Amino acid sequence: MKTIYNWILTTVIALITTTAFSQGTITGSVVDGSFGGPLPGANVMVKGSTSGTSTDFDGNFTLNVTENSGTIVVSYIGFVAKQVNYTLSNGSTNIGAVKLQPDSEELEGVVVVGSGIIDLARDRQTPIAVSTIPAKEIQQKIGTQDVSMMLVNTPSVYVSSQSSGFGDSQIRVRGFEQDNTAYLLNGQPINGMEDGKMYWSNWSGMADIANGIQIQRGLGSSKLAISSVGGTVNFVTKATDMNEGGFASIGVANDNYFKTTAAYNTGISEGGFGASVLLSHWQGDGYNDGTYGSGQSYFISFGYRPNEKHNLNFLITGAPQQHDQSYSKSIETYLERGRKFNNNNGTYRGEYMTEVGNYYHKPVMNLNWDWEVSDRSQLSTVLYGSWGRGGSIGSVGSRVRNSEGYVDFDAIYQNNINSPDGSATYALRNSVNNHSWYGLVTNFSHSINDNLDWNVGFDLRTYKGNHFRQIKDLLGADYYEDTRNVRYPDGNQISNTYTNNPWSAVFNYADEEDRYAWDYDERINYGGLFTQLEYSVNNFSAFFQGAISNQTHVRWDRYQYTVENEESEKVENFGYNVKGGGSYKFNDNNAFYVNAGYYSRQPYHDNIYLNFTNEVNPLTENEKILGLEAGYSFKSNFFSANLNLYRTSWKDRVTTSSRVTSDSEVIGGNTVPAETLLYTTNEGVEQLHQGIELDFTAFPVNRLRLKGFLSVGDWEYVGNSRTTIRDEDRNVLDFNDEDVDGGKVGGAAQFTVGLGFNYEIIRNLSIDSDYRYYDNLYSDVGAVKENLELPGYGLLDSGVSYKMILSDSKNKNSIDFRFNVNNVLHKIYLSELRTNNFAQPGDETYQGLAVSNEGYFGFGRTWNFSMRFNF
Repeated sequence: MKTIYNWILTTVIALITTTAFSQGTITGSVVDGSFGGPLPGANVMVKGSTSGTSTDFDGNFTLNVTENSGTIVVSYIGFVAKQVNYTLSNGSTNIGAVKLQPDSEELEGVVVVGSGIIDLARDRQTPIAVSTIPAKEIQQKIGTQDVSMMLVNTPSVYVSSQSSGFGDSQIRVRGFEQDNTAYLLNGQPINGMEDGKMYWSNWSGMADIANGIQIQRGLGSSKLAISSVGGTVNFVTKATDMNEGGFASIGVANDNYFKTTAAYNTGISEGGFGASVLLSHWQGDGYNDGTYGSGQSYFISFGYRPNEKHNLNFLITGAPQQHDQSYSKSIETYLERGRKFNNNNGTYRGEYMTEVGNYYHKPVMNLNWDWEVSDRSQLSTVLYGSWGRGGSIGSVGSRVRNSEGYVDFDAIYQNNINSPDGSATYALRNSVNNHSWYGLVTNFSHSINDNLDWNVGFDLRTYKGNHFRQIKDLLGADYYEDTRNVRYPDGNQISNTYTNNPWSAVFNYADEEDRYAWDYDERINYGGLFTQLEYSVNNFSAFFQGAISNQTHVRWDRYQYTVENEESEKVENFGYNVKGGGSYKFNDNNAFYVNAGYYSRQPYHDNIYLNFTNEVNPLTENEKILGLEAGYSFKSNFFSANLNLYRTSWKDRVTTSSRVTSDSEVIGGNTVPAETLLYTTNEGVEQLHQGIELDFTAFPVNRLRLKGFLSVGDWEYVGNSRTTIRDEDRNVLDFNDEDVDGGKVGGAAQFTVGLGFNYEIIRNLSIDSDYRYYDNLYSDVGAVKENLELPGYGLLDSGVSYKMILSDSKNKNSIDFRFNVNNVLHKIYLSELRTNNFAQPGDETYQGLAVSNEGYFGFGRTWNFSMRFNF
């Protein structure tokens, strides 16, 4: 019953071919214990070795073995692995149908190169709070959404769109923002080195290449020296596939969305070589007006297994994209013009044009090497690099709007050509954020004895960021004059312009003489050492894990400083974390665990240097995090459930929020014009997050699977904080100290509950639906004592799937059909705020809106249809 995508999940470690010294063969099949359908691509391994194979499209397998008796391990993503004993008779045996029971919390079926680095929950005996989304679910439900939306049906996870454009979502885990959750790509850290943030538009191809996504809430099982305050999200990608084949797909959706994808695998040759390639293109008008986007994704993987001891895989992937965005509208305009209205665009010479958007291209390469040193020792290493190029689209100068509220680019053009000296009164610009990042992660694992396992490794990274603004379009002017660069005391007239094409942005961006507003680099070097010791005997297990890291920071500013003073003081800081825990399994059905961890985490680069200058902030210190967790799990053939309790204390943390002014304001004695983006930073903040989580899976009747979750949080600020207000150019406008004790943490619902089902009506035809309800949601305005609570709301997603088997003896050729209807949530920043404009139940004026003192939450409905041919 599983889609071909799960068949592609078979990875290089399972790619062992027959050996000339085989004594016999084992045959059999692997089936879904709930639905009864075959599981193509399931891994069948000889226990204690790397010898194995995978099932074909009918779920059948043939495995060559060298021993007359032994045990095989059968695993498949999203199912509980099973061990089966065998004994050969006359050189062969048929073990019949092996039934695997679904378990959405497992990633047993994902076996990839670099497996010693990825740190999946299965790699440790002591449990953690974890949820896993397999590839089949990702491909069925992703539609036009960001890959982050695949985590919404798990406890304590909240996802919302911040500017109503493609790839502009944000995810919070246990109430913590994205910079407080660790994101990994096959175990490789991918959070921004400067600020820890994630920009999902840079990873728009992740859904195409993911074998699965595992979210570990809280302390997690990662051994790296990273602070998994909210949790750890690990994206496990494809590797080189063992069998020849591929697919081609097409998808359409609301608002003229269109996507095509094609993939091909050569399979592994007798010499141990293989390659896999995936290419896709997408484009769409966007749900809101003026939020057009388009992009591509590519994935190329080469695998080589010279012998049974070594496994190598090289891959390159990227997802160049550009998309327009929607920011800043008044409440009156929103209600009058509708939820899709966007005043950040207009027409120029009869053609559509926007002044707000994003473009980026981030190629990622990595080389994985797995070495089975001995039966008890393994070494896994990944060498990686990424090169991000691109940034945001905005404007500089005096904006003109027409009577309908749109940007009047034609009037701006007239103003520019009528400028007495030819300088621009208004121009479009790009805020460029380029970087080059290289790293090496290695992990050595050794089984000291049958009960004691040891891991040790290191994590090295070096990062160079480059930030500046450049002119995109002068709109008829001869040049834009920059008067603030200290290296041009008489002003700098900039006449060159640069495109926002994400492909050309890799090499084509402004030289130093064409940059304005700011122009600076930073170098961040990172070195970490980690180790873990785990003891397991009978029903008891315990672990200890520790990591240390050292970071160095230096900054070069070519805009605010002369050549002699452009380099900042070098800052070095040290951090560490320790984790420990234990579990006891009462019987095959019941288990209990407790974990604790303490982090001393270095501040991010952007908090080390004051106000984006070379001046070092003397008040920064390591952030201190203490996490406590306990959990209970129950598992049977028909029902499984997990109950988790957590308490996380975070001291000395820094938070930042933003807003857009509606009219001119006086802040700290400074007059701020209308439609100015302001940043508010709260320093020295302490947060306390505690809560309870429950998730379950049930099979009440044949072919029906139920899933549900509940999370109840209590997230508050503690003590006082200092608030600093800066404008878009990072100038300090005002600051003050504030009592925030007991204030509610905003931005994510503190109460969530969800229920979903999947029902197979007939063979190959199924329907599914997921309902989620959110409550105790507070406005996202940083650390305040009195926060505004938003109304609760619910969302419902539904879909239907059908697989058409074509005439083929192996059922290898098939067509998958999928139709989804999704409710979406997006935040709209408002430039005029009235605290009496609350959304009330039954009030048609505010139907579909929830108001905060930062902005409205808008709700919309989207649909998508896809068709995929497997060959």
